[in-house]
Amino acid sequence: MSEHPPVIVHPPTPSGGRRVTVRGQIVGLAHGRGDVAEFLRRAGVAGPAEDIRLDDPQLVEWRGGNMDDWPMPSA
Repeated sequence: MSEHPPVIVHPPTPSGGRRVTVRGQIVGLAHGRGDVAEFLRRAGVAGPAEDIRLDDPQLVEWRGGNMDDWPMPSA
């Protein structure tokens, strides 16, 4: 059984945000990469937000799109 990275960014919601979980706990709804980095910093998973490697598959699993997929909210 393979282990998931500690951070999972879930598929976009109808509002355009993406739920972020850290070690199975919901930490917030991100609306961009900056939000994800800040959630990781606050959770103590990584250092300063500007130093976080969101493209590191050992740290972050992106579901339903990659780190550049942030759809506009549904009207």
